[in-house]
Amino acid sequence: MEYYNYIKALHLIFVVTWFAGLFYIPRLFIYHIEAADKPSPDKEILTAQLKLMTKRLWNIITWPSAILCTIFAVWLLVLQPIWLQQPWMHVKLLFVVLLFLYHLKCHQIFKQLQRDEVKYTSRFMRIWNEGATLILFAVVFLVILKSAFNWIFGVIGIVVLGILLMLGIRLYRRIQQKNPNA
Repeated sequence: MEYYNYIKALHLIFVVTWFAGLFYIPRLFIYHIEAADKPSPDKEILTAQLKLMTKRLWNIITWPSAILCTIFAVWLLVLQPIWLQQPWMHVKLLFVVLLFLYHLKCHQIFKQLQRDEVKYTSRFMRIWNEGATLILFAVVFLVILKSAFNWIFGVIGIVVLGILLMLGIRLYRRIQQKNPNA
């Protein structure tokens, strides 16, 4: 088990890079959606650049990180199968499933935007952008506290955080409407 800490370190590194991709991709989606409303030639130039940026981020960083994170997580569970008997791990794995669903939905949006299909507003994307943040908070609290009961307080905190994020988005929108150059 001397290599256990190396596996754990690699798992955490790929958790960080996976989340980095999941934090940034919706921002690129927002810019892509807003570029679709620009006049020519700005629209075409921005859209082409954003397609390239999202393609590189998604295929070179986000997907490989998700896969490697999962491989190292499974390896850790093989080394420590006792974790699968702990209630906090069951809740954590539920959030990991939610994270994969979030990831797959981002993949669907990515494919749509690559085909120039704009199906969401930039406002929706600003809200969607907070999904990974909420999941990250839940998982970190579960892993640190290792308590199935305390995760309830974590979820309450996540809901409060979600409300604060929504209020922040609304405040930002109001400021932006009053001063478009802000």
